[in-house]
Amino acid sequence: MIKPYEFRGHGYRTLAEAVAWTNLRREPALEPELPIIDPHHHVWDDQRGRYLIHELSADVNGGHNIIATVFVEAGVMYRNYGPEEMKPVGEVEFVNGVAAAGASGHYGKTRLCAGIVGHADLMLGDKVQPVLDALVAAGNGRFKGIRYGTIWDSGKAAQFGRHQVARHLMLDPVFRKGFARLAASKLSFEAWMFYPQLDDLADLLRAFPKANVILNHCGGLLGIPPHDGKRDEVFKIWHAHMRNLAQFPNLSVKIGGLGMLYCDWDFHLREMPPSSEDLAATWRPYVEAIIELFGPARCMMESNFPPDRQSCGYGELWNAMKRITKGCSAADKAALYRDTAARVYRLEL
Repeated sequence: MIKPYEFRGHGYRTLAEAVAWTNLRREPALEPELPIIDPHHHVWDDQRGRYLIHELSADVNGGHNIIATVFVEAGVMYRNYGPEEMKPVGEVEFVNGVAAAGASGHYGKTRLCAGIVGHADLMLGDKVQPVLDALVAAGNGRFKGIRYGTIWDSGKAAQFGRHQVARHLMLDPVFRKGFARLAASKLSFEAWMFYPQLDDLADLLRAFPKANVILNHCGGLLGIPPHDGKRDEVFKIWHAHMRNLAQFPNLSVKIGGLGMLYCDWDFHLREMPPSSEDLAATWRPYVEAIIELFGPARCMMESNFPPDRQSCGYGELWNAMKRITKGCSAADKAALYRDTAARVYRLEL
């Protein structure tokens, strides 16, 4: 795995530096009453920096009406003892503690980590079942599913994964044996991949039409080599893949992750962080395309914090999304910002 501070030697900020930078711009929240479930964020305290309950609560209490959040696996606080396959259970135990602290109300009204997505090695095949059982038990009713990153690319983007995987891992029969155990346990699967791999996801969905699958980060757009200088071509290829995926009713899409550096906008290189108008102008074609293809009932807006802090502040990110969806009906906004996430993650709020 590439260390964050080694990627693109110019422009990358440590988490502390990114906080100081994004604090240079603080916009008032647009539509501050609109209820939001943030369905994708992390917490961690490692070489990437510190983003724990104090930092998370500061973001969600910054003016937008964040009523609940969903934690998604980040490879943190794994157990340092016991069988290797059981070590990821430590992450869910840790995050369940964050959720319990948030439920006290001491950190504000937001139900922090109301849903928890962990990790299990699906290449265990059928033998993954005891791991899934342990994750469910550790989540104390909050555990909803797993993410198993399958990102592969011929360029530097492949190094963003914590696990180096085969190019077509989702087609592997052993992987699919493990995947089948998710549906049997009524757990969801987070698909984290890059746009050239989306045909593999279509094949998986065709084989498992009843699985609850969530595509992360708009389907993994890329702008770094070898995808650089080809923005229009990448959009056309990505859009064709997404149009194909829209035929599968068991797939929903998280709209976000566009602030990550492998998208290769220039926001992180600016002296001042971008305004929500700047963000909306850049992200609009992708956001609107996904909503048009999948419909609001299968889309959910995500923050992907803190990784997206490399490009913008938490409040400005939500303002940008609200600018893009300004013309949507009240019902469509309710789905995009709250209802889809509540349904897909089976949240009782």
